[in-house]
Amino acid sequence: MNPLRAEGKNVLVTGGNAGIGYFVAEQLAAAGATVVLGSRDGGKAAAAAAAIRAEVPGAAVRHMPLNLADLRSLKSSADTLELDRLDAVVLNAGVALDSPARRESVDGHELMFATNHLGHFALLHWLAPMLTAAPAARVITTGSFAARSERLDLDDLQSSGSYDPKRTYGRSKLAQMSFGFELDRRLRAAGSPWLSVVVHPGGALDSLTPARAGVHTRSTPRRLLGLPAGLLLHGKDAGARPAVLAALDPDVRGGQLWGPRQFGLRGAPHVEQPHAHMTDPGTAAPLWTKSVELTGVDPVA
Repeated sequence: MNPLRAEGKNVLVTGGNAGIGYFVAEQLAAAGATVVLGSRDGGKAAAAAAAIRAEVPGAAVRHMPLNLADLRSLKSSADTLELDRLDAVVLNAGVALDSPARRESVDGHELMFATNHLGHFALLHWLAPMLTAAPAARVITTGSFAARSERLDLDDLQSSGSYDPKRTYGRSKLAQMSFGFELDRRLRAAGSPWLSVVVHPGGALDSLTPARAGVHTRSTPRRLLGLPAGLLLHGKDAGARPAVLAALDPDVRGGQLWGPRQFGLRGAPHVEQPHAHMTDPGTAAPLWTKSVELTGVDPVA
């Protein structure tokens, strides 16, 4: 199979300065794309850009200041891109909290739901003109295994009634995935050339991830401890591959879910059958309506 190429393409990766997002950006740069790192921290974005250029000499990498937890800042962030078009956006950034205390964004929304779902929902509205300028833009939404066991409570999307950080995280990722599938349905209904594709990285561990100067370090003891897990899981570099394929492969279709081939945990990307609760229009439509109410914008209006 010929390697995927991306010369002449502009791709934004939210959270592209660390973790899976970093490796999505690195692999896109290696394919020839101009990559924009969406990141709150300019210093971390600069370190990520330097690491990408060390791996991919001559890589075209830029930074877009991005705080998904501040809805009022998103238009200004999009305005800084100054691109004639955006060929793809990988909605990857996310926050996962372990501490029991519920936290809120500057807009007063529960922080994980605000960052992982609402921020991306609103950002897409402000990116729409640049995406529309591309011949066939792609929106790649990064989901998670954590969404499989959760269900959305449309009457308590903010986890105000009962808050458990792991459950709230899973629900925020489920909201993202539900949004990605609903976006595809709305794009098809509107006759849009955009594609909306949902991906997940499988089981991606730091201990199985190659080191990158200024971005990710991995000690020898940590690497050795992680080797047994490599029978079932993989590193974040491998976890990035479904998103890269979804952004570039001409055979990808809107509404698909891509993840690792081996039990959804590791291996080469392949098309998966999503669970019914992830694609349910009866949940996705009211979620979309509530998201418009909470953000004040509609990505496809």
